[in-house]
Amino acid sequence: MYPSSCDTFVALPPSTEGQRIIFGKNSDRPCDEVQEVVYFPARDYDAGEKVECTYIEIEQAAHTYAVILSRPAWLWGAEMGANEHQVCIGNEAVWGRESADGEEALLGMDLVRLGLERADTAEKAVDVITELLEKYGQGGQCMEDTCGFTYHNSFLISDRKDAWLLETSGKYWAAERVEGGYRNISNQYSITTKIDKEHPGLREYALSKGWWDGETQFNFATVYSFMTTARIDASGCRYSEGKRLLEESNGHITAETMMDILRDKNSGINMEGMFMTTGSMVSVIPTNPDLPGVHYFTATPDPERSVFKPFIFVKNIKGELKETTSPTYGVDDPVKKKPRFQSKPVRKHKLFIKHEVVAAIIDTHKDRGQKIVQSMRQLEKETMTQMEKILSDGIEVPDLLVDLFSSSVQKEMNVYSKS
Repeated sequence: MYPSSCDTFVALPPSTEGQRIIFGKNSDRPCDEVQEVVYFPARDYDAGEKVECTYIEIEQAAHTYAVILSRPAWLWGAEMGANEHQVCIGNEAVWGRESADGEEALLGMDLVRLGLERADTAEKAVDVITELLEKYGQGGQCMEDTCGFTYHNSFLISDRKDAWLLETSGKYWAAERVEGGYRNISNQYSITTKIDKEHPGLREYALSKGWWDGETQFNFATVYSFMTTARIDASGCRYSEGKRLLEESNGHITAETMMDILRDKNSGINMEGMFMTTGSMVSVIPTNPDLPGVHYFTATPDPERSVFKPFIFVKNIKGELKETTSPTYGVDDPVKKKPRFQSKPVRKHKLFIKHEVVAAIIDTHKDRGQKIVQSMRQLEKETMTQMEKILSDGIEVPDLLVDLFSSSVQKEMNVYSKS
């Protein structure tokens, strides 16, 4: 299976319309992997409590923020998500000179969730992730399989004010602040000489390995990347295409713009094949703190034939999003047993099952398929029109939005039932 995965984007004023930050990500994963969308409310913990991540147990924070996550159904962390303070995070697989083969530790996807649960700004998320990285390390199998798919991670993180790009190599890392315009990342290091935060031993380690001479200007991507790699070549094409698509709408980037980019198949951003786009996310965050953010998720593969459905953080949200939550197996889950991944249980949630049937119809019945896609787009357009009013005017009755995501999923399933 050829290892390729993910494209993440952020656009800030003046690249966007309406003084908003637009965040987007395609999660590109094995084509048979189910991605679920789940919600966890804010919570307080007693001193000394632990939290069991995908492979290891770590110290729990005294308080965790409410989060909405899109994640492979077999693991604890997340590919992407947002929290109640409108912090958004997406991660990317990256490979470099440092080996990514190591002991089980925190996955990059665990760090996404931990950053969202523990940080109320993008910069604090950088601090949370890097502190955990240095304390516990990163490592472990990144697919529900025994094939040995491992990688380092880069993260694109945004809030109401700015964005941060964080790139890692083992326990070493560099971070760059993005204060305006737009930025996208794929499966390659992209921080060069503008480094706003870094691991204190980053340069000394590179010097000791002979990757840097200590005299030329320090360029993180050049020093820590492979000299040549097919992975970087492949991601480089998607990176360049993503940058071009953002540039085409520079100054007028909206949620619709971001959704169009995520749906673009010619660029490879909407990936097909053994690795494909299994889930997508677009967030709209007004810079005005009095206005809510709206977070759209598909919870289904291929955004071209999926519906982006909205979620807004309000009080009294029910804990479980039943239609997009996969079955759980507790201590009997093959992920938890050693040796791991000796079998693969069914993880399809209700929406995934419905969507799987409709996707087959779209593939095999052209006219009928076109009508289904038109109905999906119409539903999405109507919902986004309603969300635009909330983004502009604020929330009048919070309780009416408690079931916003679940009711949107139900409307999507109703479209499928009629087709």
